Amino acid sequence: VAKRGERARRSSSRERSHTPLSSSPHRRRRSSAVSDSTDGEGHDSGYGRRRRPRSSRRDDDRHRATSSDSRRSVRRSRESSQVDSSDDEDPTLRYRGRRRRSSEERGSGGQGREKKPRSDMDRMKLRAAVAKEKETDTKTGGLYIPPWRLALMKKSMSDKSSKEYQRMTWDALRKSINGLINKVNVINVQNIIPELIAENLVRGRGLFVRSVMKAQSVSPVFTHIYSAVIAVVNTKFPEIGELLLMRVIDQFRKSFKRNDKPNLLASTRFIAHLLNQQVAGEVLGLQVLELLLTNPTDDSVEVAVMFTKEFGAMLQEISPAGFRYVFDRFRGILHEGTIDRRVQYMIEGLFAAQKQNFAEHPAIIPELDLVEEEDQITHEVGLDDEIDTQETLNYFNVDENFAENEAKYAAIKKELLGGESESEDDGDDEDDDGDDDGDGSGSDVGAPPASAAAGGTMEIEDRTSTDAIKLRLKIYLTIMSSLDFEECAHKLRLLQIKPGQEHEIVTMLFECCSQERTYIRFYGLLSQRMCNLDRVYQELFDEAFQEQYTTIHRFETNKIRNIAKLFAHLFHTDAIPWTALGYIRLTEADTTASSRIFIKILFQEIAEYMGLRKLNERLTDEYLAANFSGLFPKDNPKNTRFAINFWTSIGLGGLTDGLREYLRMAPKLIMQQKALEGSSSSSVSSTSTSSSSVSSSSSSSSLSSSSDSESD
Repeated sequence: VAKRGERARRSSSRERSHTPLSSSPHRRRRSSAVSDSTDGEGHDSGYGRRRRPRSSRRDDDRHRATSSDSRRSVRRSRESSQVDSSDDEDPTLRYRGRRRRSSEERGSGGQGREKKPRSDMDRMKLRAAVAKEKETDTKTGGLYIPPWRLALMKKSMSDKSSKEYQRMTWDALRKSINGLINKVNVINVQNIIPELIAENLVRGRGLFVRSVMKAQSVSPVFTHIYSAVIAVVNTKFPEIGELLLMRVIDQFRKSFKRNDKPNLLASTRFIAHLLNQQVAGEVLGLQVLELLLTNPTDDSVEVAVMFTKEFGAMLQEISPAGFRYVFDRFRGILHEGTIDRRVQYMIEGLFAAQKQNFAEHPAIIPELDLVEEEDQITHEVGLDDEIDTQETLNYFNVDENFAENEAKYAAIKKELLGGESESEDDGDDEDDDGDDDGDGSGSDVGAPPASAAAGGTMEIEDRTSTDAIKLRLKIYLTIMSSLDFEECAHKLRLLQIKPGQEHEIVTMLFECCSQERTYIRFYGLLSQRMCNLDRVYQELFDEAFQEQYTTIHRFETNKIRNIAKLFAHLFHTDAIPWTALGYIRLTEADTTASSRIFIKILFQEIAEYMGLRKLNERLTDEYLAANFSGLFPKDNPKNTRFAINFWTSIGLGGLTDGLREYLRMAPKLIMQQKALEGSSSSSVSSTSTSSSSVSSSSSSSSLSSSSDSESD
């Protein structure tokens, strides 16, 4: 480019100087090139060739784009006409056939094979056939089908052993098992297990095992729950427990070979809990530990530590020798020091858990101990045994004896669950018949209670605390979204609180107040407002004072300060009665550091609100003095001195005038009490001697009378 520019500059300078350029043909060619490189007005473009104006170049680009678009539209119209003319051919061969026909057309001069187009009547018939096929199609294929359509499809099938009906029941079984497994937890496990057994687990054992393993791998923290479910099902259907154990072992092998740590951790934890439930023998656990610790790496030792924490409590009980061997191996790995520091800390944590007898990792929690020891079935499957995972059970297969097998499982289910399962299974088919029959025959098994049958209401008791949690959430949101205490009290009164749930408001007030960094007067005013509106809240706050004072040692200093200031506000405004202070007994033995801090902040706040003189008058009131005897003890001089020192140290020594006077007069009172005790004892002795003399005189008179009678 630089050379061309230099040449152009030279040529332009020569033209301006009118130098002749006709001596050689080379110079003539050069001059022609220079003349070509100038535009029509004689201006030099700077290059050896003539450039077109920019506007003409834009027109060319627009022309190319337009021509390419037109070619694409022609091609698409041609392809659409070919597709319309070939509706009945295989769609996978459409494009190949199109290319073949286009080449044939090119070879024959543009005269291709013509095909007779479909008529409108043929197209309408084809659409009707497709719509009918979609309506009668029973293959769900994982798609959602509304329940009303499933029920319609079920009623429309007269042959209960057909492939379509079996496919539909298979999909329903899969969805039901997945739903039950996904919602099982510690609280409802005893209710979910009968529902699982009510399903055909013999037919869907592959689905059941796959669903449990998938749920466990996604949520390993619920492994102990799934193991408890498997333990119960294993007592009824041992082949299902064995199938799951084999598949878990197979998953462990594959994960170990592939170095798949997440799946290895999940499968190892599942094996540990199956060992805890004694679905598998302890030999399997020792084989797993031996495999992980033979050639220790960071990951293998980490997995072994997790496995030992989960299985250690049971292993220590059933195989003490194996337990000692495993921990000796861990100790050797720790002393070798070849593993990472993080894993060494994990081993040290394992030894700490072993010293505590695995208190934080129990083998079976009481809520999941569902199988009696004599009913347990243990499968002795080793890590090196041949395993048949039976993967074909995961997929649908047509059963030639479908009705017979369903009847057999119905009998098994009736034997396991009783009459309820039969009534549940046959309820959909026999509802109409049961309404027509008036003699009540066959209603003994699985019949509802008399009150429910007569139309009575059944009371449902919520033991999951779901309603209480929702109510607390509403109360919390109401408190946090209110501008002032009056608005908050009004909103709380509008909540639909059932009788007996008022304590939830009191509890949430204390929780919200204690969580604040500093005390906010809003909570005191709100509590005062609630107590003034309803006497029930007065009683609840009175009870809450006793509960909070009893458990005050569990709180931090900030929480103690907030709660004490809240109660101080309630006391000085007379929102709650002062008799609540009778729960406090101010002695060295009956108080702790936390309780003394609580009392200090409480009375300092009350004195700040009321003043020391009014507070002293209230505490010396003759009607309430009996309730304040614990604050100012007079039963023992030691306790009296402790109370005087406490009140003086917190700056409220003016409240101890009565105690000081009592302590000053205590020796005289003690002497008077001893004198009274001595006089009372002497009077008792004199009365006893007089009674003895009277008794002796009476005895002598009786003897004389008896002697006179004998002489007569």
